[in-house]
Amino acid sequence: MAKATSPQAIAASLTEYWSPRVVGELEENYIKVAKVHGSLCWHSHDDEDELFLVLKGHLRIELENAEAIELDQGEMFVVPKGVRHNPVASDECHILLIERKSTLHTGDVVMDKTRSLAEQLGDA
Repeated sequence: MAKATSPQAIAASLTEYWSPRVVGELEENYIKVAKVHGSLCWHSHDDEDELFLVLKGHLRIELENAEAIELDQGEMFVVPKGVRHNPVASDECHILLIERKSTLHTGDVVMDKTRSLAEQLGDA
């Protein structure tokens, strides 16, 4: 049997912003944590929803053609598939993500902050 995991402790231990780490699997989904600060990028995931849960701090999720979502510790929001969004943290924030295994880190955008699945799994 697997051991218990602390998403909060793992997120706090990360040394790089916007570089998610896979901490678990649930059927066809990965559970990831990340330490974020600043802005990621405008992007979308055409075929996958994306759940954001704030473990520590405050996260704003800017949405194209809609009002931004403001999340405090313990709050979550699901970005529906196909919706362009940009996560922003004015101060350091720790988040938990639940995404399908097919979800690309920055969706339809490739940039310097983009992380491969191998990097997210800690294999790179």
